[in-house]
Amino acid sequence: MLDVTKKLVDLLYLTPTGDDHYRGDSQDLGFPHVFGGQVLGQALMAASHTVEGRLCHSMHAYFLRPGNQHMPIDYEVQRVRDGRSFAVRRVIAHQDGKEILTGSMSFHVPEEALNTS
Repeated sequence: MLDVTKKLVDLLYLTPTGDDHYRGDSQDLGFPHVFGGQVLGQALMAASHTVEGRLCHSMHAYFLRPGNQHMPIDYEVQRVRDGRSFAVRRVIAHQDGKEILTGSMSFHVPEEALNTS
């Protein structure tokens, strides 16, 4: 695995900081700002920590401003809906009191696929 890839994977591990709040580290990976894939991946990890027995099947996010790679990123997860088969989470990534990403993730219980053969 490339060194930069390993560093990105390691950055997906978040620290809980309260109910549905998490903190992710940032690291200088050679980009001018925080790598957007890192922020999106951490947001998905934060949301997935609030859901059990379901997998993410849909994700939509907006990058609002560049992140500072020298500061941690705080993630706030809002539980929008918990249904029988679907769960929806809204995630807001903050740095220095400003939103840098907002996203919505939908999770669904695993189902057997239709066998068409």
